[in-house]
Amino acid sequence: MAGRFRFGLLYTGGTLEEWRETARKAEDLGFSTLVAQEHFGAQLSPLHSLVAAAAVTTRLRFGTIVLDNDFRHPAVLAKEAATVDVLTGGRFELGLGAGWLASDYEATGIAFEAAPVRIQRLKEAVQICRSFFAGESVTFHGRHYNVTGLEAFPRPVQQRLPVLIGGRQRRMLSYAAGEADIVSISMLDPRPKDGPPPPGFAEKAAWVREAAARPVEIHANGFAAEVTDDAAGALQRIADRIGATPQQALENPANLVGSVDSIVEQLQGWQERCGLGYISLQPRVMAAFAPVIARLT
Repeated sequence: MAGRFRFGLLYTGGTLEEWRETARKAEDLGFSTLVAQEHFGAQLSPLHSLVAAAAVTTRLRFGTIVLDNDFRHPAVLAKEAATVDVLTGGRFELGLGAGWLASDYEATGIAFEAAPVRIQRLKEAVQICRSFFAGESVTFHGRHYNVTGLEAFPRPVQQRLPVLIGGRQRRMLSYAAGEADIVSISMLDPRPKDGPPPPGFAEKAAWVREAAARPVEIHANGFAAEVTDDAAGALQRIADRIGATPQQALENPANLVGSVDSIVEQLQGWQERCGLGYISLQPRVMAAFAPVIARLT
């Protein structure tokens, strides 16, 4: 039996009124969440933007996909995340990642260390945040962070503030499956000119389900989603852009193309095969996807 589906809107607006208008529209169209990413580019700070958007909505939830753990100390992160949950009335979902975009590190002078180091830091940060959200006085001594007698204030509104962890490699996705409430599967793998293609979404989802200690929500970013009567043409354009065949492009739920009926069937298929239950879309397709959202939520 099909489970519940959620749809997020990934947004990076630049003004207060843009955030407010988009939040209202997303809520009216049936989106579950408004989500912000974190990069040092032409965008506002994600946490502040989400709080501003929350002020003009009542049902919409808010999340980050994803905050770079290296950009703030976990004591600061925990306090900010709990504060956002308070200021949004318990509608916040904290999305975290180990960091991946080298240009963000180059622009800020933050050291872009090896993946195992960044992942270990993320694991320590999640431990600190979990303790903070539970309302405990936090004392933690790890390889990268040391916190002593940190007062856990404010306490989040939600009894368990949801944590989303994103990744693309097996070790990271397996860790996320054991720790997070939501696992965001990235498909930004380099595609080699020679040799086998990178793992498909189904294989990565199997890693998550195998490692999960309890039910987790599986998330994907629908970067190339498009409601269109020319599905073959749209799929070919996607395949050309990513250097793949149309069949390979179909191995990623980011590439949802076709009629409303077709996309509903595609999403139901992904859910049945992989447990996909949450997908984020770009603003350019939000109105076109409203009928899909109405069918699946």
